[in-house]
Amino acid sequence: MDLALFQYLQTYLTERRTALFKKVLSERTRHFTVATEDVYQLHNTSAVMRTCDVFGIQDLHVVEERLGKRVDKEIAMGAQKWVSLKRYHSITDCIKNLRDSGYQIIATTPHDASTLLHEFDVSKKSAFFFGKESDGLSDTVMNAADGFLKIPMYGFTESLNISVSAAIILQSVVSKMKQSKVNWQLSEAEKLEIEMEWMKKTIKASEEIIERYYLENPEQ
Repeated sequence: MDLALFQYLQTYLTERRTALFKKVLSERTRHFTVATEDVYQLHNTSAVMRTCDVFGIQDLHVVEERLGKRVDKEIAMGAQKWVSLKRYHSITDCIKNLRDSGYQIIATTPHDASTLLHEFDVSKKSAFFFGKESDGLSDTVMNAADGFLKIPMYGFTESLNISVSAAIILQSVVSKMKQSKVNWQLSEAEKLEIEMEWMKKTIKASEEIIERYYLENPEQ
């Protein structure tokens, strides 16, 4: 991290924007994360990204083994600036990366043996996997899962739209997490790294500004 550049870029922000970045970062977490597997409908992935931003989830992992997608900026409504998007072409790569980062793999499914949402243990780092609109999660995820989670349902309908499911689950687990003694907040180094990315994405012509900065400060 180039702290001198960081401080220089801050001069391009208003005091209000700087304060807002600090406030939002204080509520951000990597204790929980979300992964979507081959979600065909573009608006669903974009809506899940918005949900992650709303509930303070910093990272969204998107697995696109069959179809490459772009995030629909109109539906994401700016969330693509604030949520760190991790893309994979292989579900096994995604699972391995999350395990290596200390996450347990949680498959969201109406499976009979699934843990009910209100009974979920929020103390462990967890990656919540959401599957295809029609087929749900693949056997690869189901076989690799450390646990299964379901939303209680009482009507004739047996499933919810992926973005609705993500919103219900994240609202519940994040609320419980913040009421617990879990150390869920980002480290100071993570906050600086993310704030730097946010500044680059929000400052107009940031690449040209950074290039000019290094030309004028060759010792940096």
